[in-house]
Amino acid sequence: MHKKSIFLIVLLLFVTSKVTFSQCAMCKAVVENGDVSMAEGVNNGITYLMVFPYLLIGALFYIIYRYKKKAKN
Repeated sequence: MHKKSIFLIVLLLFVTSKVTFSQCAMCKAVVENGDVSMAEGVNNGITYLMVFPYLLIGALFYIIYRYKKKAKN
């Protein structure tokens, strides 16, 4: 049951990430003067760069969880 809820949360994050694009103030100023394809490229780049810190933090928490579970047994 616990694995199922984690899977659903991760799936929800991936599904909603396409909708929740955001830009920093400097990127927004550059994109406002450009065309739509450039704006999509900037949004995709920001999303790509933000995925890796979350993956690293998730991996760290998983390793800590696995270590504590193994130490408990």
